[in-house]
Amino acid sequence: MPNPKLGTVTMDVAGAVKAAKAGQLQYRTDSNGLIHAGVGKASFDEKALEENVKFFIDTIIKAKPSGAKGSYIKKITLSSTQGAGVVIDLAL
Repeated sequence: MPNPKLGTVTMDVAGAVKAAKAGQLQYRTDSNGLIHAGVGKASFDEKALEENVKFFIDTIIKAKPSGAKGSYIKKITLSSTQGAGVVIDLAL
């Protein structure tokens, strides 16, 4: 469903379609400080998923507030919608 917070309700329909086709990344946070985002589909190959995850992590790091101190990303877990999570090594 369209949602103003995600930018899917807009008067600039052409711009919204262009952004969606260009690979616009949408993510949300919850009250526990967790970030939820779709980075691919189960049908994607390993390389495509890796590129998407790296892009997502870079995006989160760039969005870090200047006043935030300490470790900004503490743990990354990748999972399918209803599947078990797999912990991703932050050193990679």
